[in-house]
Amino acid sequence: MASLGPRPAGALEPAMAGVDYTDAEVMLRVKAGDQSAFDFLVQKYRRPLVSFMYRMAHNTAAAEDLAQEVFLRVYRSRQTYEASAKFTTWLYRIATNLAVNHARDTRKERPEVMVSLDEPDEETGTTMDVADGTLSAEENLVRRERMLAIRSKVEALPERQKMAVIMHKYQQMDYKQIADVLKLSESATKSLLFRAYETLREQLKEFV
Repeated sequence: MASLGPRPAGALEPAMAGVDYTDAEVMLRVKAGDQSAFDFLVQKYRRPLVSFMYRMAHNTAAAEDLAQEVFLRVYRSRQTYEASAKFTTWLYRIATNLAVNHARDTRKERPEVMVSLDEPDEETGTTMDVADGTLSAEENLVRRERMLAIRSKVEALPERQKMAVIMHKYQQMDYKQIADVLKLSESATKSLLFRAYETLREQLKEFV
């Protein structure tokens, strides 16, 4: 993503400053006009955000556009940013709101055939399915059916449950982070995920 403005003279590159900045501190530098600090945050969070948006939108171009819009909103909101909450909470709250709006606006436009939610995560290489490199053709077919079933069932979850599962399973966010993003208590978040995973286990028990 290109810089959204000129870099001030003498701006310090956060990644090279010799100081272990927190994300909130980097964002406060953005607020103070340090363009390099914003570039640092874009570089750090672009891939995780694109991955998150892809699992919500199932479209590479849309995921890139939505991630770009998240960063634009971060930049536009820089003057009102307060480091009262964890930066990732604030970031993913923006992303979640955009993802929900996009899902609502494009619900009737979604194609029937979509890439599986169960494909390996580009950041971790992990999936909800444990792959075996020595699978036979028949076993590969069964695994593909399982992947498609998982995708379908995750898609069918209530919106908040689906987002919680994606954040927990694919973004490796803990209960507190998810709770902060969704504005829930930790116990409510645990219950939300428990219900989501129980639904998936019940609906996918023939594949377990």
